[in-house]
Amino acid sequence: MKPTDFFKKFKSWYLWGNLAAMAFVVLLAVFGLKYWLGVYTHHGEAIEVPDLRQKSFRDAQHILQGLGLDVVVSDTGYVKTLSPDCILEQTPAPGEKVKSGRVVTVIINAAHSPMIALPDIIDNSSLREAMAKLSAMGFKVGKPEYVPGERDWVYGVTVRGRQVVAGDRISVDDVVTVQAGSGMRDESDSIEYVDVDAFEPVDEGDVDEFQVVTAPLPDDGQAAE
Repeated sequence: MKPTDFFKKFKSWYLWGNLAAMAFVVLLAVFGLKYWLGVYTHHGEAIEVPDLRQKSFRDAQHILQGLGLDVVVSDTGYVKTLSPDCILEQTPAPGEKVKSGRVVTVIINAAHSPMIALPDIIDNSSLREAMAKLSAMGFKVGKPEYVPGERDWVYGVTVRGRQVVAGDRISVDDVVTVQAGSGMRDESDSIEYVDVDAFEPVDEGDVDEFQVVTAPLPDDGQAAE
């Protein structure tokens, strides 16, 4: 083979095409191996849980899915100043390290204030007991309203000027007013007087007879002694 023929083959497009294809395959294999090694070595790597509080549930779901985590709503709460559907609490807490695929549970803000059933306190408890029980249950308790009756005994409950009874559901945003006795008698209360003349006289025949006996007086000598 003449040297000129060798250089002609070296300059042919067919040869260069084969070399380029081989180089491409080699590069593809190198990058593929590098990617696989990266995935393999980072498999099970701890993921830092982001802070999801006050974010909408949709935004939180998008953030966690991008990190390979799941999210589930475990309960609802209510904060009047926050928008509905925003996250109030989360578990695990922000900054904790978890594995890929971990489920993050969240508590979201409800759209409406919760309703609580009024307990049986009317004509069944003192003012102090009723106020303590309502506050412990989460009611917003206002100043008591005093009405004629036994002091500090609960006679009624009002909400926005409307009488309510045990079992009625009341919003935690509404102020509950307890009506308690002031210790003063109502003018409508009447006192029954007894007419002594209405009693029948006692029949004298029913009285046992008795005899009056006079004791003897001592004589002067005994009196002087």
